Amino acid sequence: MWCFFGLIVSHQPQRLNGEFLTKELQGGLESVFYSACRKTSWLLLKLFQRKIMQMSTGALLLLLPWFGGLVLGEISDDFSQCLNFFYEKTPPEGINAAGYQPICQRYKNQYRFASLYHRQHRGPLYSAYILSPADGKRPSPIWKYEPQLVSYKASPEMQPFTTPNTVNSDVMKSQAVSQDYAHSGFTKGHLNPSMHQKTIVDREATFTLTNIVPQQRGSNEGTWAPLEKEVLGRFKAFCKGSMYVITGAMPYESESRWINNRVSVPEYMWSAYCCPSYRSDLPDSVKPFFPTYAAVGRNDRNSGEEIVPLDPKADTRVRGYDVRQMSLETLEGILKTRLKMPVSLFKGHCK
Repeated sequence: MWCFFGLIVSHQPQRLNGEFLTKELQGGLESVFYSACRKTSWLLLKLFQRKIMQMSTGALLLLLPWFGGLVLGEISDDFSQCLNFFYEKTPPEGINAAGYQPICQRYKNQYRFASLYHRQHRGPLYSAYILSPADGKRPSPIWKYEPQLVSYKASPEMQPFTTPNTVNSDVMKSQAVSQDYAHSGFTKGHLNPSMHQKTIVDREATFTLTNIVPQQRGSNEGTWAPLEKEVLGRFKAFCKGSMYVITGAMPYESESRWINNRVSVPEYMWSAYCCPSYRSDLPDSVKPFFPTYAAVGRNDRNSGEEIVPLDPKADTRVRGYDVRQMSLETLEGILKTRLKMPVSLFKGHCK
């Protein structure tokens, strides 16, 4: 029945009982609730309408956390269409803040991975995927966007930016675009990296800006890429089945940083994997890395050392972009503190 509340709000001007909704919230409510209720009987709506209009805006907003499981085409609040990218088909638990939008990343009529996107930050909190060693060379990047962040009626598949210097204004309002990164001093940092996907089509699908965060070159190419290669090496050498990976970005704790005054810059990168089936004869030096392990990498040379210490002996090109490997439990503790949410990345800790 919750969709009826949303439909009534979405039908009203931006003012309810003398209070104004923000433009962003009004637009978000329209998109969510129209889609969720498009198959709902208008007859039942009429029965509820008079009662609901007596409620205040504040009361309606208090209901937002309860809107679970509403399906928006290829975008779903519960990842119901792409659960296979998560261990035991269970997405991370404990992330309940407003503004996050699950995306089942679809390309060429097939789901390729999943991302949890933050509309206000115009970037993903994380991307989840199943690691598979790449075949062949990295494809030339053709950057894409998610049409259903613009409208639930749009194409269910990611689409390429047709003209690099000309982007539809509705697309620009809803998500990051390539121009945001121009002259920003940041690279486009993959959460689901191309090297962790097997086929050329799977690799092409990673070049969507809903899988990208602003990442310093020293982090992206200097210290984070070697970590991705190391995880890939562990998979090849010791995993006997699937390896589930979740890689994300950690925002600044106090004041947010932005590129182009639009796209949030993370202070840290983080990643964790789950390999439930692995060799029984692991060397002692490798045993701590299974079935799970994690890491956090610095994306700001000037950040403190409470999460990732500095290596004073590091090469000057990568100094300050250190990566600290750690247990899954340690990472979840850091995320709980920074995100202020009790995050659990893998069901049962992958055990």
